[in-house]
Amino acid sequence: MRSEFRVGFGYDSHRFKEGRKLVLGGITIPHTKGLDGHSDADAVLHAIIDALLGAAALGDIGAHFPDTDERFKDVSSDSLLIEAVLLVRARGYEPVNVDVTVIAEEPKLRPYVDPMRTRIAEVLGVDVDAISVKGKTSEHMGPAGRGEGIEVHAVALLQRG
Repeated sequence: MRSEFRVGFGYDSHRFKEGRKLVLGGITIPHTKGLDGHSDADAVLHAIIDALLGAAALGDIGAHFPDTDERFKDVSSDSLLIEAVLLVRARGYEPVNVDVTVIAEEPKLRPYVDPMRTRIAEVLGVDVDAISVKGKTSEHMGPAGRGEGIEVHAVALLQRG
């Protein structure tokens, strides 16, 4: 018998790269650098995708959207999240809520938290009150603390649909 509720954890990180726009949580954030990756490198949505897929026992983002596949080159991660939600629903589950922690020294994310929450809620088809996004620093420790990139942790709760 499958559980009525499932919890999944997701993680993603990307290095900063000159000449790319910074996309986090489905929105573009003004910054001097973007994130390096095969798609748009939206580390927030990638961590959420991994959390959703993990909760449904469907593997990880790389299994479904490999960086070796040219179909995903520079693709918007919104579209990947939509596909991940369809996979979760096909498994019989619906997203309930998502909690995200973004670890970055820069840029400061507070002005962008509500637009990120709104966009994530739209894509997941849940109320904005079911989405939490928090920005934290790592007090200058580790790669994110040295300003080399951004790390994201996400947790997702699914309920049998």
